[in-house]
Amino acid sequence: MSYYVRLMRREDIAQVTEIDRGAFPTEWPPVDYERELQNWLAHYIVACDDNEMSDEPEVTVAPDKGLSKLASRLRRLFNYEPSFPSELLPSPGRQYILGFAGFWIMADEAHITNIAVRETHRHQGIGELLLISMVDLATRLNAGKFTLEVRASNIAAQSLYYKYGFTQVGLRRGYYTDNKEDAILMSIENITSASCQSRLNQLKKAHSQKWGIALNQVAR
Repeated sequence: MSYYVRLMRREDIAQVTEIDRGAFPTEWPPVDYERELQNWLAHYIVACDDNEMSDEPEVTVAPDKGLSKLASRLRRLFNYEPSFPSELLPSPGRQYILGFAGFWIMADEAHITNIAVRETHRHQGIGELLLISMVDLATRLNAGKFTLEVRASNIAAQSLYYKYGFTQVGLRRGYYTDNKEDAILMSIENITSASCQSRLNQLKKAHSQKWGIALNQVAR
């Protein structure tokens, strides 16, 4: 497979919004990804297919110089070096996005906001690839803990999170506004610990072997 993960760009917003609406059609209001990309607490990544291009017309977005300067200062301040190709290479254009994921990081805690994959590309290891990439990126950003909410009925997602070391730490009753479904609160403590990183590396290798996605397509 030729899948790889990079940081989300402004020209990805149309495809990401389409995937979001397909995965979460009843959640309202929809996420404003234009605003999210300007939020320095938020970090979004996308999984792309290197052999397929989007049919959507390419949109040229003028760079926000002020925002770029702010991002540069923040990277220097927090000693953050770019780890994904989108920060190192010019935009190649209309890459076909298979899925996306995002998290907010505050202090030393990263909180997953969403993970979504196109319906036509589910059950191909893409959601797991995105989760691996988020844990990698959060580790580079010096997060010590990961948290998330998941629907009580979403057993498949819960199984994936348990696999990667998340444990249930709470319950938010009536959390989802569309149907008042409960949310299970899950977390991983000490993601930078030797034991957690060893587990992650083993799972990375198993995922790579199962789906044929080379590890260097995810790492720097």
